[in-house]
Amino acid sequence: MAIMAKKTETKKSRGSAKKTSNPQRESLVKELKDLLPKLDEEGLAFLVEQARVHLYNMQVEELNKAADAANSAAQRTQSISGGKSAPGKGKATGELKILGTESGSSYYLQYRNDDAMFSRDEMIHLVKIVNGEGTDLEIRERLYNWIDRERRDVFAVLPVKDKFDGSLKKLAALIKKNFKLSGGKK
Repeated sequence: MAIMAKKTETKKSRGSAKKTSNPQRESLVKELKDLLPKLDEEGLAFLVEQARVHLYNMQVEELNKAADAANSAAQRTQSISGGKSAPGKGKATGELKILGTESGSSYYLQYRNDDAMFSRDEMIHLVKIVNGEGTDLEIRERLYNWIDRERRDVFAVLPVKDKFDGSLKKLAALIKKNFKLSGGKK
């Protein structure tokens, strides 16, 4: 499962590539269709697994591009407004932000003059929590419980007393606004 920033242009270009005629792609699809009946179950299972890995890698690439675009936009905004230029450095702001690294392998939750780093897997888990079933309060409770259990250090960056805290509500909204689940599985 991967997460992607909303409104990426890569999604548009990928979708339009499927609609336009591509002779090389059509040739490869035809060749694969001709080979499929000749493969045994083991060969088919191998191809399915490889296709899943490739699709996952494509999603990760989209996420990385979206994170790069978000970072570039944030840096342009910060240089104009005089805000932070990198995690943990610069002028303190009261704004809650989540910024991805250039590689897309980690994310920084920034608040005031401090930040906490999350791995891609941790961010995926947070995105699953805030997009899960339930009321707003139930979602915030699951988010609070996960942070309390897995990443108590986040409370030093973003002081949250309990599931009713407004800062937790802002964090959930920020994650939900900027990231979405892809791949259809939870």
